[in-house]
Amino acid sequence: MPHTSSIRITELRLPIDHSPEALAEAIAKRLDLKHSPSLVYTVFKRSYDARGKSTQILLSYIVDVQVDDAAQMLKRFAGDKNISATPDTRYHFVGHANALSAQKKRPVVVGFGPCGIFVALVLAQMGLKPIVVERGQAVRQRTQDTWGLWRKKILNPESNVQFGEGGAGTFSDGKLYSQIKDPKFYGRKVLTEFVKAGAPEEIMYVSKPHIGTFRLVSMVEKMRAEMIALGAEIRFGAKVTDVLIENGQIQGVQLADGDIIESNHVVIALGHSARDTFEMLHKRRVFMEPKPFAVGFRIEHPQSLIDKARFGKYAGHPILGAADYKLVHHAANGRAVYSFCMCPGGTVVAATSEPNRVVTNGMSQYSRNERNANSGIVVNITPADYPETAPTDLALAGIEFQRFWESRAFVLGGEDYSAPAQLVGDFVSGRASSEFGRVQPSYKPGTKLGSLDSSLPSYAIEAIREALPAFDRQIKGYFMHDAVLTGVETRTSSPLRITRGDDMQSLNVKGLYPAGEGAGYAGGILSAGVDGIKVAEAVALSLTQP
Repeated sequence: MPHTSSIRITELRLPIDHSPEALAEAIAKRLDLKHSPSLVYTVFKRSYDARGKSTQILLSYIVDVQVDDAAQMLKRFAGDKNISATPDTRYHFVGHANALSAQKKRPVVVGFGPCGIFVALVLAQMGLKPIVVERGQAVRQRTQDTWGLWRKKILNPESNVQFGEGGAGTFSDGKLYSQIKDPKFYGRKVLTEFVKAGAPEEIMYVSKPHIGTFRLVSMVEKMRAEMIALGAEIRFGAKVTDVLIENGQIQGVQLADGDIIESNHVVIALGHSARDTFEMLHKRRVFMEPKPFAVGFRIEHPQSLIDKARFGKYAGHPILGAADYKLVHHAANGRAVYSFCMCPGGTVVAATSEPNRVVTNGMSQYSRNERNANSGIVVNITPADYPETAPTDLALAGIEFQRFWESRAFVLGGEDYSAPAQLVGDFVSGRASSEFGRVQPSYKPGTKLGSLDSSLPSYAIEAIREALPAFDRQIKGYFMHDAVLTGVETRTSSPLRITRGDDMQSLNVKGLYPAGEGAGYAGGILSAGVDGIKVAEAVALSLTQP
């Protein structure tokens, strides 16, 4: 019986409208095989190259092919950099519950966003039965609370876009790609679990996978059900108000209702908006330090304009879908201006978690078929920029910086959670806007036209004014007079880092594991999930090994 094994082919290019049989034929030709119909292969990755949009857009494949003798095949193509052994991308658990772990207190996971979900899921799959505490509500109740702000201008500070099951990523584009280094293929574990929970199979191989809010809701519920079936305990409306520390060792957490959960392994998987929890941890002298982030506006264009600029005659092709973009400009004042969290065919949403503040973000559904494209256009901020709004302690100064400009946006928007807005042409020319043009803003609960000049620091306004016309050289039509800017985008990432060592534990509190976006170690759903897996492994090793 011949031994069957697998090899990988990269950079296999085909026209975007190739026939279903063409890929198998290309594989057979590449490997000098005679019978393409009998080939067994899987697509590991499919991306597109739109640089030839005026002539031909090409699809680029990475495929894993079953062959009778991989070693012999690799020997034949020893000098070919695009043919190699297929790596093992399966996830391997670092341990499982044992007699030692049974003697220890159960691990606690604070926060149930993408990072906390994967910490809890992996721990549960290893039999370690975590206790999850989430200040917000279960995802369906949370969705109703979020719509309360968007439709009725009623904010629930504990259940909103930022807080609740699924985290901030639930109300986003559901992007599942990242530029993090991932040599152990943890990202494949994240995607595999999402598919198991109901995500489309294509997220395993398309170059820029996304899910969208509606699908994320049901997926999160299925993942929660699996954790509970494996022995996890999940508490909603359970806000951590204190951490119990003795002699530099975590002993547990205290909840707002007075309940104490004892544990020597506590994962702090906060989102970037858990400001009161950051303040509590700082009061308890958990080591943290300020880090850079970015602030800016949301910009909206017709999605059709972006599609045409990016894809030319192939705009609207079903394989390509709605076009995205990534832009950067280095302004004369030394600031970097760049696009952030671009949402094709989506909407701009209200994302505040504190009363009397306005925060914007972007969101898309899986279909990405709304009229407008939107993206953050943001400017880099460093701790050196904090002093004008800073308290005496720099570790929390980024939070105060964000609050200052969010409060300003609330006033500029009319003090009812409407957001201040301005047409792009008027913004660059320095004149207030009085009526919308071809682009109607999608932000709910509403917008108030005027001037954005006082909504951000002067250096940010100056840099964005310079960048918008410059972006037109990269995307024709981008500097569109009646494209809309909506302010303000302040929560691009955490303004601080709860620093940890190589063992994933706090530098000065043993057993406390800072994790995910709020702790400064992730940016987006995929990277947060990956960080959650890494932290879960560290906790598991501590629980199961002497």
